[in-house]
Amino acid sequence: MHLEHINLVVGDIPTMLNFYQAAFPHWSVRDEGRGEWSGKARNWLHFGDDYHYIALNDNGVGENRDLAGHQIGLAHLAYVTDDIEGVIQRLSDAGYKVSNNGDQQPHRRNVYFIAPSGYEIEFVQYFSDDPKLRNST
Repeated sequence: MHLEHINLVVGDIPTMLNFYQAAFPHWSVRDEGRGEWSGKARNWLHFGDDYHYIALNDNGVGENRDLAGHQIGLAHLAYVTDDIEGVIQRLSDAGYKVSNNGDQQPHRRNVYFIAPSGYEIEFVQYFSDDPKLRNST
């Protein structure tokens, strides 16, 4: 079993797509269209590869949860990379700033960005195949 996709409601699809295109330059738009959800029209777009994708749906209202708060909801998404420096550089070049440099650990490096619509996205590179070392604090 594996996670196939995440489905995010956002304020603006092109703005979110810009973030994810910088993070995942090897991914592409798989499909897009219009639909309706609970009586409200919305556009949708699937961005990914043949096995994983992010579903983006517009017409979101309000603000995302306070990331420093304790409300129930999504805390962050995390993606594993073999080139964390490349991810940081591409996102920086696209105008996004690291929001948190993560903990200094000998067996991993991680950074966090705040994507448009307020989602916190973590990118992590592991330097060990040992799960115990990878997840040590």
